Amino acid sequence: PDVIVHNMPGVASMVAANYMYGVAKPDGLTLGSIQPALYFDQLVGRKEVQFDWQKFTWIGNTTRSHHLLYMRSDTPYKTIEDIRKASVPPKCGAEGTASSAYYLPKLLEETIGAKFNVVTGYNSGTDVDLAVERGEVQCRAFTIAAFFAREPFHTWRKKGFVHVIVQTGQRRDTKLPKVPTLAELMDQHATGDAARRLAAVILAANEIGRPIVAPPGMPADRVKMLREAFANTVVDAALLEDAKKKRLELDPVSGEELETLAKEIVAQPVQVIERMKKLLGT
Repeated sequence: PDVIVHNMPGVASMVAANYMYGVAKPDGLTLGSIQPALYFDQLVGRKEVQFDWQKFTWIGNTTRSHHLLYMRSDTPYKTIEDIRKASVPPKCGAEGTASSAYYLPKLLEETIGAKFNVVTGYNSGTDVDLAVERGEVQCRAFTIAAFFAREPFHTWRKKGFVHVIVQTGQRRDTKLPKVPTLAELMDQHATGDAARRLAAVILAANEIGRPIVAPPGMPADRVKMLREAFANTVVDAALLEDAKKKRLELDPVSGEELETLAKEIVAQPVQVIERMKKLLGT
């Protein structure tokens, strides 16, 4: 079938998620790719949220997405310890509070005491990268996969324009063997149980990865058909070869797994939600 792509920028894909949930027909003909951390905004009760995260029809995701935070190399912030000790925190750019560009710096504040000044309101990650080039901001958090898949990051790495400060994931990515993980830093700084529980809820977005969703209330036969089509696609030889050429890593998760995870995420105790409200500034 022909596919028509309709970009819906705005508030880290909040506009797109609201459209998928409340406007698009549940007929299997409209699919959405949304930010994996939009459930933050639902948990803390933001008025812009017009969806129930657990009720989306989850089709699957192409990859789990661990994240990193890069920093301009001409700044005094060479390591996370430099940021912890700095009298003036670095400025990081972000689209909205559901993007890792926002929540990863804030999580570093909550868990290990590294302060950041996060500037929100950019329309896209590309706009944040341009702001870094212009010197408006100095850092950005986003996926490891994207950092190693495309420009301007190939050129930036060759020129040493930026360096990576921290990464998520339980183990260091093989492409970033010298960069500490958040888990390592929390162990190093003896982070308490409450902050670790908060980190677990926040970083569940990594498992959601790059999800494909459909509106709620879709007939079961169409859900089954789309999930099976997705499962067949992510093992297709031609797709895998194309992904390899584009330096994209596939680590797919099924729609059934995402549905279970979405329900678990939304069922959070009051204590965790209150800490999330503090982290997100609500």
